[in-house]
Amino acid sequence: MALAWALAVLSLLSLSDAQSLTCTNITETITNATLDQLQGKWFYIAAAYRNPEYRKMASDIHAAFFYFDTNYTENMLPFREYTTVGERCNYTSESLGLHRENGTLSRYENGREHFGFLMLPKDPKTFMLAAFPGDKQNMGLSFFADKPEVTQEQMEQFYEDLRCMGMDKSDVMYTDEKKDRCQLLEKQHNEERKKESEASKPDTASD
Repeated sequence: MALAWALAVLSLLSLSDAQSLTCTNITETITNATLDQLQGKWFYIAAAYRNPEYRKMASDIHAAFFYFDTNYTENMLPFREYTTVGERCNYTSESLGLHRENGTLSRYENGREHFGFLMLPKDPKTFMLAAFPGDKQNMGLSFFADKPEVTQEQMEQFYEDLRCMGMDKSDVMYTDEKKDRCQLLEKQHNEERKKESEASKPDTASD
């Protein structure tokens, strides 16, 4: 009897956790505090897209991580990205368009500007970008975390937000950290940045 009661309690707790998930709203305004939260290294975990172009691009990516830098301005956010496609590492250093008033980031690619609507779940170690959120034919959602492996709770929030948009878990494409081919290049860049930083420091040694 005690075992049956314990199992019932665990089932109720699991159901309660699932029901506690709520839809993540699109960020209305990007503030400096928002940008401070986004600083640092992020891993691309998964995405689901209905837009054929976006879906093809996502399906080609085996692994990816990137950095948001601290020297942002009013309308630009420095961005360094390492993407593994096949056995090749692609590196990009650029600035994303920063549209504070409507909570979006943008990037020029293939001759046009692509917009992502920022979504910040309760867990500050994750964030999402929605594409065409009001367009049922082209909508999509990408999921990022500060570690390459996410918790079940973090993943469930992503699935919940997919459901909130009217999309299905079966549409999700996942990355695989084991296929990453950019670690050596990242290490090289980090060493170069460290040397540059040390070289720029004033010499305080006494004569």
